[in-house]
Amino acid sequence: MARQVRLTDYPDGQPARSFWAFSNDDLPPLGDNEIKLRIDWVSVDPGMSGWITNKPSYMPPVKLGAVMRAFGVGEVVESRSERFQLGDWVTGFLGLQTEAVVSHKAVRKIDTTSKPPQLFLSGLGMTGYTAYFGMMDIGCPQENDTVVVSAASGAVGGIAAQLAKQAGARVIGIAGGPVKCAYLTDELGLDAAIDYKAGNVGEALNAAAPSGIDLYFDNVGGEILDAVLDRMNYRGRIVVCGSISQYADFSAARGPANYMRVVTHSLKMQGFTMRNYMHRVPEALEVLAKGYADGSLKFREHILEGLETFPDAYEMLFDGRNHGKLLMDLRGDH
Repeated sequence: MARQVRLTDYPDGQPARSFWAFSNDDLPPLGDNEIKLRIDWVSVDPGMSGWITNKPSYMPPVKLGAVMRAFGVGEVVESRSERFQLGDWVTGFLGLQTEAVVSHKAVRKIDTTSKPPQLFLSGLGMTGYTAYFGMMDIGCPQENDTVVVSAASGAVGGIAAQLAKQAGARVIGIAGGPVKCAYLTDELGLDAAIDYKAGNVGEALNAAAPSGIDLYFDNVGGEILDAVLDRMNYRGRIVVCGSISQYADFSAARGPANYMRVVTHSLKMQGFTMRNYMHRVPEALEVLAKGYADGSLKFREHILEGLETFPDAYEMLFDGRNHGKLLMDLRGDH
């Protein structure tokens, strides 16, 4: 019998644990062109906060009582599709559940012969693609640029920062706490790291980027965005990937206090989602897979075991306890 996590209500701000319900429901029989999956790994993402609000967003909200939306990877255990055979591994929106029956159009096959399957939820999945297109296609880092990345020890930020470094830029990462900052400089090789918990971010940026900032990869919004905006160079670029500081209460979300800097300094400020780039996923996968294979890109994962850990995992996204891509190992034996 499959096990699921379901959404019981739309929260006004951060959801209480009572908003998540666990169920044990049988799966429907397979129809034509459908496959049954054993789901081994699921991804826990900040974007989930936008999926559990009934306000307009880039995707429709999860329906009340439905299985919570989540990216996953799993193995085909039954098939009525010519596209997939038993033992194939796939990824897609599989939901927070241990098993699923899905259309063969809802997933894509992945090659796990030389790569662990969960990597297709982190560096070789949407996380990596988001970092790649946000940094390289929108940000376009140049040699000798000064680049700042917020939430730089996180899943997307860490990859984005490494890509900017490989492009020849001087890269400054912002993270929370000395351990995460040490990771940025000692392991990822960034030029500087700023601990936003340790003091005034603006003063720290003045010291780390005395000549100003050319490119900012924004994952957090809020006060850190304000501090960076004040230090952007003329014709600088701001890539808006996320705004996690605002996710806990969408009704109170605010824009930058110094918005006129965009006008006075002719800044380019652009947001995006992966639906803009799905047709170019092979391009990103080729670059990311090569970086993983030769060791030039590091993907850090934070793993919790079992479906029951989801309420803890979701809260970790917003209190900063996770370090790297947050994943759930549903089998607990990998």
